[in-house]
Amino acid sequence: MSEPFDPDATGPLSGIRVIDLSRLVAGNMVSLQLGDFGADVIKVEPPAGDPLRAWKDEGHPFYWKVYGRNKRSIRLDLRRAPAMEVLWTLIETADVLIENYRPGTLEKMGLAPGALHARNPGLIVLRVSGFGQTGPYAELPGFGTLVEAMSGYAHRSGFADREPVLPPLALADMIAGLYGAQATVTALYARQNGDAGGQVIDLSLLEPIVSVLGPEAAIYRHTGAVKQRIGSASNTSCPRNVYVCADGKYLALSGSTQSVAERIFAAIGRADMNDDPRFATNADRIRHRDVVDAAIGGWFAGRTSDEALAIMRDAGATVGPVYSIADAVEDPHFKARGVFVDLEDAEFGAMPMHAVTPRLSDTPGAFRRPAPDLGADGRAILTELGLEEAAIHAALDDEA
Repeated sequence: MSEPFDPDATGPLSGIRVIDLSRLVAGNMVSLQLGDFGADVIKVEPPAGDPLRAWKDEGHPFYWKVYGRNKRSIRLDLRRAPAMEVLWTLIETADVLIENYRPGTLEKMGLAPGALHARNPGLIVLRVSGFGQTGPYAELPGFGTLVEAMSGYAHRSGFADREPVLPPLALADMIAGLYGAQATVTALYARQNGDAGGQVIDLSLLEPIVSVLGPEAAIYRHTGAVKQRIGSASNTSCPRNVYVCADGKYLALSGSTQSVAERIFAAIGRADMNDDPRFATNADRIRHRDVVDAAIGGWFAGRTSDEALAIMRDAGATVGPVYSIADAVEDPHFKARGVFVDLEDAEFGAMPMHAVTPRLSDTPGAFRRPAPDLGADGRAILTELGLEEAAIHAALDDEA
């Protein structure tokens, strides 16, 4: 049974108003996080709407239904003076402004940070771009694909004898969105404490995904080593890989601590490997990864995934199945935790999507409203601002 939205629900960010001028994933991920925890997120969309609405599967805007939740929509043609006047009125009431125009565009629109802070000194301005607001690449198109390639991430993804692999989803945008939400809340906290007023957050897609690489720059600087693609194995621990079982299903296994590695060898009937100097330490095992994988892979290949999973778990090994989304939504743990929530949907009756994340014990987030139709809340928003009917009509004339 689907769960209804609760328009009266609040959250720890209740009272915070966010004006979201962004498009596609990164900015929407920031405002999703803020909206889930109670912020009033107003999506200011161009006449054609956020391009995320056009990302469809079999004609249905599933991406918008997920990333547009807990937001309101107003459609404004910012090339028109009445619409810009309304935007300025919204900005004056806001705590946060999110934008992801190409660097310099906000300035050309007359919305440079200095102008914004002159009208609203406490405004947090989150600027999302591909490569940041400064530097030689600042004005390059800011798609996640470029930074996933240029960050070093794709170079590390895939198998050594094949081409680098880009992620099949908006990974750079998602990581940046999480960083952006954290940075926004940090800036709001600093403002509340009097440590700062309004400020500008320069959030690139590049730097968050670079952070995923951890110490690889330090490793290269001091050893000259460039980490290479090794499939599902790891440069930092062994055993660690994906192994196919007799029924064709895959299990993921990790022996990142000495005790777990020893339990894995014992579970496959190779306790002798624990006494072999080639496998005595993690570093030794990494050097002899092919031998380790051959022994473990042969063991998995002779058993069904259920058999192998049960034996490994009984032995205290760190192991789990490689799921498709079809497997994940049916898993009992996912169900017990409510990882996916069925929410009421006018088109489908129920729309499964990820639960509010993370879970706060005393001030949890909530589902207050479904993703809005384009411009659905425009008149209500402008009425709240106290605009006269003539001003509302002038601002929304393109919606008439």
